[in-house]
This record gives sequence, C-alpha cells and structure tokens, in this order.
Amino acid sequence: MSYYTSLGTIPAKRHTVFRQETGELFHEHLMGALGFSGSSSLLYHTHAPTRVLAHRKLANVLQTAEPDASVRMRHFHLGELPLASSAVMNRTPILFNQDVTVWMVRPIDDDESFFRNGQADEIVYVSRGPGVLESEFGSLKFREGDYLVIPRGVLHRYRLGPEPTELLIFESVSPIRFPQRYLTGEGQLMEHAPFCERDVRPPDELITHDEQGEFRLIVKQNDCLTEMILDHHPFDVVGWDGCHYPYALSIHDFEPITGSLHQPPPVHQTFQADQFVVCSFVPRLFDYHPQAVPAPYNHSNTYSDEVIYYANDEFMSRKGIAYGSLTLHPGGLPHGPHPGRAEESIGKKSTSELAVMIDTFRPLRVAQPAHPLEDADYFRSWIQ
Repeated sequence: MSYYTSLGTIPAKRHTVFRQETGELFHEHLMGALGFSGSSSLLYHTHAPTRVLAHRKLANVLQTAEPDASVRMRHFHLGELPLASSAVMNRTPILFNQDVTVWMVRPIDDDESFFRNGQADEIVYVSRGPGVLESEFGSLKFREGDYLVIPRGVLHRYRLGPEPTELLIFESVSPIRFPQRYLTGEGQLMEHAPFCERDVRPPDELITHDEQGEFRLIVKQNDCLTEMILDHHPFDVVGWDGCHYPYALSIHDFEPITGSLHQPPPVHQTFQADQFVVCSFVPRLFDYHPQAVPAPYNHSNTYSDEVIYYANDEFMSRKGIAYGSLTLHPGGLPHGPHPGRAEESIGKKSTSELAVMIDTFRPLRVAQPAHPLEDADYFRSWIQ
C-alpha cells in the first residue's frame, strides 16, 4: 500500500456536512480495496459519480493462447510492434495466466474517453516517453523509467508528451503492493528497503472540472469492455484523502542491493501480488569477493516462469537481446547465462543494465498476437 496523503479541499471530519457554494452537498465517494478492510481514499465530487445516461457493450477481451503449448525458451521483439492510437484500447497481449496478463502498446494519440479497469490492478512500466496520467485524484506526471501503479477502479486517461511512448503493462487479478519483508507492521518502508516513501510520487495537481454534457467512459469488467456515457465530467473532485490512489515510482530511484558474492533475484524485488512478483535490474556495482563470478548461476525455479523485459540493450548474462526484447524462461526448464557470459563477468566492476522482471508462480501462456514477434531460434542460443 502507499502512504496517507491528501489533495484539494476536504472537511475536518469524514461523513459530515460539506456543502458547495450552491448549498448542495458534495458527494462523498469511498474508493477502496478488499471491501472495507483494505486501503481506501475518500473523494468529494461536485456531481454524483453514479449518474449514467447510457451504456452498451463494446467487445469481449478474452485472451487466445497460441495452439502450441510445448515448453521452450522464448524471445519476443516487442520493439517490432506497430504504433497504435490508444494507450488503453490498442494494447497487444503478450503473455497471460489466471493471475496476470502482460501487454505492450506504443500509443501515439491522447485518449479523449476515460477508462476504468474494474477487474484488475495495473503496473505500467514507462519504457519510453513522458506524459501525464489524469485521474479523479489529479494529475500525475510520468517520465521514462517510471512504474505507474493504478489500483482497480481508478478512472483515468493518458496525456502523451511529444516523444514516442512505449508502455509495458502488468494487469493483476490481485492487489499490487510493496514486498512484505520491507514493511513494518504499520506499513512503513524499513531502512533496508531499496526505496522509501520519498521516492513514491502521488498526483500533485488537482484540477476540478465542473462540466455537464456527455462524457465517454470505458469500463473493463468480466473480460468485457462496456461504454458508459456520463452526464458530467468525471474529474469533478474538489478534494480527497487516504492511502488508495495511483502513484509513480521510478526504476531509477531503486537502490540496488549488492554483496561480495552474487545476490539472487529477490534482492531486485519491487512489487508483489498474490501469484507473481516484479523486480528491477538497475545499474550497479558487481560482487566484490576476489573470486566472485558476477553472472548468475544456472538455476531451476520449478514453481516460477521468469519473464524479463530489456529496457536497454545491455544485460550481463544474455547475448542476442536488444532494447525492447522480452524473454520467457518456463519453470519446467533450467536456465542460466549464455555461453561465455560467466567467464566474461569475472573481474568486471559494474553493469549498466536496465530491465524489468516478472516471476509468476503459475505457468504463462503465449498470447496468439505475440507469436509473429518471436525469435524462433532463441532456444538454440545456449549452443556455442
């Protein structure tokens, strides 16, 4: 969970009289996770958020797996994805299971409609491009290297900057949170955590839109997209407070944990969900034991599929990858450094690699649209 914060104007006590200049009450809106037992925020709307003029089904969004379920090492060139219009409507599914879906999109247009994911939390890694995430909670500026964490139910839309934008999205069935081992019993990040609350950026500008008319909202729920027409602009919030809101955390603010010998992937962990974790590989000093082998050893994580997205063209244990590559190493197979990489790593002082890893605890399937992006000979890259 994120820490308590507030923005805009709120009354001194919750659930008390708070009136607009017209004399009408502001409309309280409690948004939270896990019923009334999880993190939550209380928003104050100029118009009731329940006012809907019309609705219609747009499309189903069920994923289709490639027909070949055989197990092998996989490599996909996500940089070959074509440009698309919308950051929300034109995402390409890459991998999925019952817990998480991995998407990629290279949008070029601002969305005029609004979006609410009612069935999943999202981690959006901004691989390229600055912009602004607009939401009921205010404006959140983002830049290259940011993780945007968007809890389910948060109504939002993207405003893109002048540079090309590339977004890698993890859509999670369970809530996204920081690793439990880095948190006190009260939820504060501890001293040994690789980041702290100062690195977490909530929305910082609340612009209230008191506008009536017809405003298009796309809601994702039940693996279906529904269009709703609201009779008012949904960003009509005058103030809010709580611990449930979208936020940004830069991969460049992740402070690497190093040791005299090779440290295993959990030291890179940044987020956790019920059935997967997300890790950040960042520039760092290598191991400092005089006999250290910095490259990772071969390993079989038989309960995990390992997925790595390469956010630059350097990675200590890999060859043949480039910016925008994504690899899948299934849990049923041992994996490790490419030939020569362990030897080459000896004596090196540091790495400039930048990558995002997701380890899932249930097997992933490759989505059919990702198949054309695959390097089909990758599984042979361990043969010298």
